Amino acid sequence: MFDIGFWELVLISVVGLVVLGPERLPHAIRSVSRFISGAKAMANNVKDELSHELKVQELQENLKKAEQMGMQDLSPELKSSIDELKQAAQDVQRPYAATKENASAEPNQTDTVDTQPKRSVDVSAASETLDVKQPDSKAD
Repeated sequence: MFDIGFWELVLISVVGLVVLGPERLPHAIRSVSRFISGAKAMANNVKDELSHELKVQELQENLKKAEQMGMQDLSPELKSSIDELKQAAQDVQRPYAATKENASAEPNQTDTVDTQPKRSVDVSAASETLDVKQPDSKAD
């Protein structure tokens, strides 16, 4: 990356040892290596984002070209695939359309009125027959 040879690296190490001393040199090396790795990660991230955006832009251009050309110049395999997809979409819509037509033609059977009278439960009678005890209410 920086095109530094072995002897240049040794010279930088000796100068760093003389300037910083043996106590602070390892900390300085760690700090510099973290900075370099962060810069590399940021550069790779920018490069990946740019390549992704270029691919998206290329796909959009290809779609625009395809829209301009229309669907006349498609290969026979693509035309058959498109026809199969259209047929599948129509098959899916047919049962839905049929049930929708049947629902509008027939009276709504879910709106029937329940003619059976509802039974009420007598709580006091039920508690006597089951011998349920009421909790004691004590005021503290």
